[in-house]
Amino acid sequence: MEDQGSHMAGSPYRLPHRRLMDTAPAASASEPGHSRSNGMHIMVSILVVVIACTLLYCVYCWRWRKRNAVRRAQIESLRPLSNSDLPLMDLSSIHAATNNFSKENKLGEGGFGPVYKGVLGEGAEIAVKRLSARSRQGAAEFRNEVELIAKLQHRNLVRLLGCCVEKDEKMLIYEYLPNRSLDAFLFDTRKSAQLAWKMRQSIILGIARGILYLHEDSCLKVIHRDLKASNVLLDNKMNPKISDFGMAKIFEGEGNEVNTGHVVGTYGYMAPEYAMEGVFSVKSDVFSFGVLVLEILSGQRNGAMYLQAHQQTLIQDAWKFWNEDRAAELMDASLAGSYSRDEAWRCFHVGLLCVQENPDLRPTMSNVVLMLISDQMQMPAPAEPPLFARLKKVSVSEFSLAMKTETTKTQSVNDVSITMIEPR
Repeated sequence: MEDQGSHMAGSPYRLPHRRLMDTAPAASASEPGHSRSNGMHIMVSILVVVIACTLLYCVYCWRWRKRNAVRRAQIESLRPLSNSDLPLMDLSSIHAATNNFSKENKLGEGGFGPVYKGVLGEGAEIAVKRLSARSRQGAAEFRNEVELIAKLQHRNLVRLLGCCVEKDEKMLIYEYLPNRSLDAFLFDTRKSAQLAWKMRQSIILGIARGILYLHEDSCLKVIHRDLKASNVLLDNKMNPKISDFGMAKIFEGEGNEVNTGHVVGTYGYMAPEYAMEGVFSVKSDVFSFGVLVLEILSGQRNGAMYLQAHQQTLIQDAWKFWNEDRAAELMDASLAGSYSRDEAWRCFHVGLLCVQENPDLRPTMSNVVLMLISDQMQMPAPAEPPLFARLKKVSVSEFSLAMKTETTKTQSVNDVSITMIEPR
């Protein structure tokens, strides 16, 4: 024992070695638990990321399927109508006809979207109305226009040749009218001289016959709701053709008027009862027609710019000049007095009867046509048109949301405000 003790005491390595041996098991015992804890945290983190990614993917797939289901439903709802009443045109043919919707082929742009000129393989010219992704109008208005105009055929309505519903595209294909719209002539001082009196008279009568067909003579009773100069197209012989039926409504049953909470149309052409109360009827179209007649006679637009320049609307000026026997002062200067006074005054009188404030006093379109073609028909004195008392400044965004704006080159999206007319 002594030898062993003296041996151990005499060895300089025994004590440190013993201490090392004493501490080694504790250190080695703690390492497996620590590594297991780190591994668990890593596995949990990976699992959370995988679950989150899986959920995001599932949400994406659900939204994608839902969006495609809606699109398929819209397309399928259109196909039966198109197959039975209207030819379907394939997208590749339209791309070829319009040179892939090139800027050179663009004719203009409206609430629905841009319109392009196209030439089919056999040489036929077409106008392609393409639904814009940013358009306030959508599948409902697209279907509405297809349903309506496919069933309506009249020489004073634009002719729909077909439609395209492919991929994300919705397009209407119309006959191409080389002279574009009436407002391009009427409100352009360089072109207005091309509208001689006989031509203006023919355009007024043609529009009246087109509206009469919609109201009384077609298989449907249709209210256009957006009759204005830019929605009257002119063919190569300057015959008028009413277009843009996206806002039109079919009257069902024996009802004479409808109250809607959603007012659409273009300010300056809207009847007061529709603009203020949301009530529309065939007499709403009659009012719009009356405004259009006075614009054709005067060569001026009934809108905010006219009000700012004259302190009252075009229709109020027309009524004032009529009562004061000064109607000649409102006639378009580009006519240079070259018109039949009797014919012009008859049109003037009809226009004023159509814009009377009380819809019951406005004539029907059948009476309008009779008054325009007969110089023997007795016409009542027109009552005063609706009054507008003050101007209100609104932002461009508010104005755009309220209703479709007039398409004029004088308006700019950079303006701080646009002047609107408020009824008294």
